[in-house]
Amino acid sequence: MIMTDVIGEAAPELAPDGRPVPKRLVAVWEAGIFIWVMLVASALHFVFELSGFQPWVSVFGSVNESSVEHLKLFFWPALLATLVQHAYMRNRVNNFWWAKGVAIIVAPLVLLASFYFYLGIALPIYGRGFLWADIGTGALGVLTGNILSYRILTAPPMGDLKRYFGLAIIGVLGFHFATVSYLTPRFFLYENFFHYKYSGDYGILPDYSAYLVFRSPEEYSAIKAAEGSSVAAN
Repeated sequence: MIMTDVIGEAAPELAPDGRPVPKRLVAVWEAGIFIWVMLVASALHFVFELSGFQPWVSVFGSVNESSVEHLKLFFWPALLATLVQHAYMRNRVNNFWWAKGVAIIVAPLVLLASFYFYLGIALPIYGRGFLWADIGTGALGVLTGNILSYRILTAPPMGDLKRYFGLAIIGVLGFHFATVSYLTPRFFLYENFFHYKYSGDYGILPDYSAYLVFRSPEEYSAIKAAEGSSVAAN
């Protein structure tokens, strides 16, 4: 609860440990999380290829160019940052799990809305999208989530019900992103969107020869041959 002191000024909001919520420190955390998520999400875009297309990497790495596969890249670093922040800041801020649940659900919604809005303009004019704009929509989504997180973390306590809602949001999204490459709904957000065109493919693709960035065609052929030998042996 916000209190006023004897001269009528608003007193600082108190955290669970009884001290004022350190707003500047919370802002630093949220800024650091923004940078962390953007960097790690960019790296996770290539981890499936770098792993030799190992199926288990699909839990946290994108396996095609669909919108939802890219949302997965932002979720896992955000979740890891959330766990670290909780370890250090859970008693210094209010409404922790509600703040993080809101951030984690709002970020992809803003990303999707801004992504398809800009493509609705770019595709008719230029016939393609742009990498800088793709990254910008991701940054806008993550930044919006961080701003909301800051506002909620520094707000008065909002009760246990919202904490449970926040945890439920994180749990449901975590399960969805961990399994979506295998349990893939037939919906346009899940459809491979290669070169800004829907291909009709979902989940793990049968062939990645057109998607190679770090591996040569010869290396990919060797990986496929090894997979074929393993299947034949079983």
